[in-house]
Amino acid sequence: MSAVTTFRWHAGAAGGRLHVRDDGDLAPTTAPATILAVDSWLVSDGRALALGLHRTRFLDAAAELAERRGLVAEVDALAVEDFWDAAIARIPRDGAWFPRVELRVHRQAAELLFRLREAPQRHRGVVLATHHGADPRTEPWVKGPDLEAMTRLRTEAQQRDADEAVILSSAGWVAEGSTSCLAWWSGDALCVPSIDVPRIDSVTMRSVLALATATGVDVLHDAVLPGQLEGLEIWALNALHGIRIVTRWVDGPTTAELPGRLDSWRARLDSLRKPLPEPPDAAEHATRASDRRIDPA
Repeated sequence: MSAVTTFRWHAGAAGGRLHVRDDGDLAPTTAPATILAVDSWLVSDGRALALGLHRTRFLDAAAELAERRGLVAEVDALAVEDFWDAAIARIPRDGAWFPRVELRVHRQAAELLFRLREAPQRHRGVVLATHHGADPRTEPWVKGPDLEAMTRLRTEAQQRDADEAVILSSAGWVAEGSTSCLAWWSGDALCVPSIDVPRIDSVTMRSVLALATATGVDVLHDAVLPGQLEGLEIWALNALHGIRIVTRWVDGPTTAELPGRLDSWRARLDSLRKPLPEPPDAAEHATRASDRRIDPA
């Protein structure tokens, strides 16, 4: 089990503070919570990729879901931007971490949680399996509300000797993976799902597309069926692993790999990582280790 410390945000006149939870967040006796918005990113030795984009995505999702659920005043009172800054300050500047921020409703009240998690093992390749049932997503453009459904799909894919499930749109187009977005190569052009196919706005995807633009690589947006990817190099992108190559697609297309391409793009993506903002209180930063514990979640 990876080490996890879970903090709950307490907003206040002094700017708010993160407090370590000690109430057994996911214990069976605890009332279930509804996640509205969530975001995660990799931090390696104090450096992260496109942290500003993660921040914007989380703040926008929190505002959108709060308005939709009639929680605007309550979420505004939580001072989400202050919470974000406090969470970033808590992240150690050494080691590999995969922190997560959450806006959720628990016991009919909105709350913000920060989970400081050790980064799981990262991989270069991934095996996919198509999800053949109905699309379980209720908010395909927002990261958070469908987290439980995506976890269930991934578990089902693992039972088929795959790492990740592929979700298809109602028309059968390739949409996204249960924890990743998908891209593929057609000759020298990098292809991604059409903007008309609902999927999460992936920060890693946006970073890869920015690299493609900067290096003169053509980017095509296309709606494809899984069978139309036969013989192509397919990538799965997310915040933890960066770019992974699809080594196999269970009951799907045969995949390929152009030697050297994946490694060069992984190196380019890694070069975009920037140092985290320095915490405002160096003394507090130095004592973070004493606050860590193994969280039952």
